[in-house]
Amino acid sequence: MAITAAMVKDLRETTGAGMMDAKRALTETDGDMEAAIDWLRTKGLAKAAKKSGRVAAEGLIGVAVKGGVGVAVEVNSETDFVGKNEEFQSMVRAIAQAALDVDSVEALNDATVNGKPVGVVLTEAIARIGENMTLRRMVRVTGDTVVSYVHNAAAEGMGKIGVLVGLKGDNAAEIGRQIAMHIAATSPASLSEADLDPALVEREKSVLTEQARESGKPDAVIEKMIVGRMSKFFEEVTLLGQKFVINPDVTVAQAARDAGVEVTGFARVAVGEGIEKKEEDFAAEVAKTLKGA
Repeated sequence: MAITAAMVKDLRETTGAGMMDAKRALTETDGDMEAAIDWLRTKGLAKAAKKSGRVAAEGLIGVAVKGGVGVAVEVNSETDFVGKNEEFQSMVRAIAQAALDVDSVEALNDATVNGKPVGVVLTEAIARIGENMTLRRMVRVTGDTVVSYVHNAAAEGMGKIGVLVGLKGDNAAEIGRQIAMHIAATSPASLSEADLDPALVEREKSVLTEQARESGKPDAVIEKMIVGRMSKFFEEVTLLGQKFVINPDVTVAQAARDAGVEVTGFARVAVGEGIEKKEEDFAAEVAKTLKGA
């Protein structure tokens, strides 16, 4: 497969590797981006991939909580200007409230807001505002208590990152908000080791094994190295295993126990996760917005 300059650029931006290292990684892996990332990590030339850094879709995350149910919805727009529009914000708030009574984004599209299906509300907003919009997803968290937190809030209950935390126990609101802020900052992959995607675990183990073999140490030593490094990996990517940002001397699990509560679930939703968007400079974005006005 031909290795293009654009592929090298994408790999460098994703991993922070040098140009020649990125090119060699793509050559060694026949242009497979994920394999090239792993190749660079094996050689100690890159950190773990952060795919979210490559996305640039706009819009807002709206959150709502009622009783033991919390929801977060993502409504996307073409430009960041729309996220500051009061009409758009009002629509996102109404959609989030409607989401409390459904359990999927498909059902939410059919739910009613001010007497109209959400899908129709979106279509009418597109016609008025002059920009494409989509209801991309919703997540739902339940618990004895559900706490929500919005990072980079554009208005009450909505912003660029929405977090929901489900907890069991009395007086969970204060510690729940702290844990929600922690989640916004650290973006854990799962609640605990048991909840981790097996494919993610296997991939990490494979990379760490190759890294250990590069050391040239005996197999018995390598085995112990892998066990220790995987343990460290679980501490870094699972919510309950992470060091609590409010008090790094304890884990999140310990902080919750100390507060007399149990974390039963969580969700973290950021605008544009997983969406590739063509880059535009600020002047081009302004011109595009004015043209549609």
